[in-house]
Amino acid sequence: MRNGERRRVVITGIGMITPLGSSVEKSWEGLLAGRSGIGQITRFDPTGLETTIAGEVGDFDPLEYMDRKEMRRADRFVQFAVAVATQALGDAKLQITPELAPRVGVAFGSGIGGVETLVDNILSHAADPRRVSAFMIPMMIIDMAAGEIAMKFGAKGPNMGHVSACASSGHSVGEATETIRRGQADVMLAGGAEAGLIPVAIAAFNQAHAISRRNDAPEKASRPFDKERDGFVFSEGAACLVLEGLDHARSRGARILAEVVGYGVSSDAFHVTAPPPGGEGAVRAMQMAIADAGADPAKIGYVNAHGTSTPANDGAETAALKTVFGDHARRLPISSTKSMTGHTLGAAGAIEAGICVLAMRDGMLPPTINQEVPDPECDLDYVPNASRKASVDLSLSNSMGFGGHNVALVMRRWDEAA
Repeated sequence: MRNGERRRVVITGIGMITPLGSSVEKSWEGLLAGRSGIGQITRFDPTGLETTIAGEVGDFDPLEYMDRKEMRRADRFVQFAVAVATQALGDAKLQITPELAPRVGVAFGSGIGGVETLVDNILSHAADPRRVSAFMIPMMIIDMAAGEIAMKFGAKGPNMGHVSACASSGHSVGEATETIRRGQADVMLAGGAEAGLIPVAIAAFNQAHAISRRNDAPEKASRPFDKERDGFVFSEGAACLVLEGLDHARSRGARILAEVVGYGVSSDAFHVTAPPPGGEGAVRAMQMAIADAGADPAKIGYVNAHGTSTPANDGAETAALKTVFGDHARRLPISSTKSMTGHTLGAAGAIEAGICVLAMRDGMLPPTINQEVPDPECDLDYVPNASRKASVDLSLSNSMGFGGHNVALVMRRWDEAA
């Protein structure tokens, strides 16, 4: 069924925290400047780890969004979630009144949730079981991001937490869109948060040979589609989109940023961590999203790629894009903003959907930095090294996760005449 036959869903607010800054404005400025947010790890001593670099959020103060007692009882990923929801609601100029509350829902994802809280309490238990926090369980479970947002703002509608590794918040945005389309909510706060930068997680990714070891040049470490890529850069961050039924947004005179017009999902059913040859699962997700939008693939004007900077992902995603777009793939601007933010795992889908909206709003495409050595397998237009002016009406964002999860989202630039 085409989008025009259903309730239309628009984006009216964005909140964002990335290694480039704890706001949409700081993050977007850094992205357009082609600035890397990757550096040496400072949150703990990384001595002894093979990788000592990451994408840390250095300017975040949870006390701007909650009191000290709430802060102590919330894992960092939940602190991020509450913060970006606060930012997004402010951006949308939306107040959740008691009358509106039952029609406002939350869909929020994370790949690993409160893993820092879990590990801290395991260590406490090893020393003395009585030292385990009574708040450990509610602090670590992934759905608590959605729960805390709902409690903070009184959102009493549908509430869900999505867990599909690096596709988690892509699923959250898509499922929130569907919730509004089928009439179960008028407003959804959709996004994801990740804050898993702890030694054991770095060590695990090292053992899996998944992350970059370019410790001597952290700003060069995330290099999607470049021949010398050696793994992704583990980062933290969060984003939230305020989604509304178009009728609801218009009734309150909201400023509309973009429209969500397509959502596609698939499973590779292939391998725990690797995509299938040619990215067959990603192909089906993109085709589904474009069909859901009722769009001609040749009309897609920008793709924010999953683009992790791993040898396996980037080649498979490039092949998938060629399959989906055919000859248009050669003319299609594609960028991986993970080259600057690093990989925020379960938060990436929402962050990158937000970036698509900003790119259409401002007519500016963020680059893929660190494009230095061409890879014959990755030979499309990745908007190399510098941002670019472009008028884009339709953009697509890809998210793919361990376990073979694929999500594609298509968004349309908002035209007041639409």
